[in-house]
Amino acid sequence: MNCFFRLIFCIALLSANCYAQKAPKFSLQDFYTYTSELEYTVDSIFNTLSDRQKVAQMIITSGGEIGKPAATVRKLAMQNAIGGVVYLKGHKQKHTEDIAALNAITAKNKTIPLLFSMDAEPSLFSSRIKGARKVGKTIDIKNEAQSDSVVNIINQELRDIGVHHNYAPVLDVSSSNEAIKSRSYGNNKEDVVRLANQFIKCSQESGIIATAKHFPGHGLVKGDTHKQSVYIDGPLQEVDNYKKIIEDGVLSIMVAHITIKNNKEYDTDGLPSSCSRKIVTGLLKEKMGFRGIIISDALNIMKAVTILDNAPLLASKAGCDLILMPQNEIKTINAILAEMKTNPAYKKQVMQSVKKILRLKVCGGVIR
Repeated sequence: MNCFFRLIFCIALLSANCYAQKAPKFSLQDFYTYTSELEYTVDSIFNTLSDRQKVAQMIITSGGEIGKPAATVRKLAMQNAIGGVVYLKGHKQKHTEDIAALNAITAKNKTIPLLFSMDAEPSLFSSRIKGARKVGKTIDIKNEAQSDSVVNIINQELRDIGVHHNYAPVLDVSSSNEAIKSRSYGNNKEDVVRLANQFIKCSQESGIIATAKHFPGHGLVKGDTHKQSVYIDGPLQEVDNYKKIIEDGVLSIMVAHITIKNNKEYDTDGLPSSCSRKIVTGLLKEKMGFRGIIISDALNIMKAVTILDNAPLLASKAGCDLILMPQNEIKTINAILAEMKTNPAYKKQVMQSVKKILRLKVCGGVIR
């Protein structure tokens, strides 16, 4: 078995070397810019895909020690049932080998390459990539120069194992929230926005997609969405943190499973924000003008969403482009396809999501 994986690894490395010789035409800085060549490139890929293959691009499964077994993830890739994988805890070498094996599968089957992601926040980094260089905690970063030194290490480690998309930084204003703790830059809003923006800039200039989270704000709520439903009670005190981040070009934003109550304009009627069209489409897309990739928070174990029927479909209908870690990927694809058959407006929205995802893959060098 070990010989087989070594063979797969070598094949993937050869494939990667071939890609490396072909310089990408586009960069992340092109994502928000209109060029006829980029539009043509995205459309030409999009038009080769069936509806099922298009919807699969929205699905991000999990890998690593606390993710789905490597054999399960490889099977999903063989079935062309996922668009990417987020790697959770694990050793650097194992992540590298797993990603290489998946790249070999998509290369052999001539399917769309996968988008590889990780929660590589400074505070989580040492557990996400065991064996990587230490970077300390987010709360200890106090200035832009210190941020750049940390982010440059993270970027290099991610590139080494083949990860394109970082689910960081955290914009939540808190160092005491149960779920956030040292993952925040602190309790001063201006410092949080300034340092998060620097993290994003340094990441994206280096070719790593950054993700601002947890929209619309997790720092001032009580409780942990991993364990229970949590609430913003009243005004959205942290949503303005995202204005500068959006203006300066963050490419993706993660929406949290936070329920909003006692808010006349943005009450979510008992749903988590990730599944509320009022928040994802009405607030983030329309009012705040965000045109990038919207990703749901994890949909597999969070108590705030596992108590719902078909939360992944609800997240998609709310406006999320990437559906993170649904419990059942095939069931999620089938649910989205079924809804598309009876809801033309929703089908149009899904197609727009898929085009954005393909555009991100092209600009991020995933598709060359």
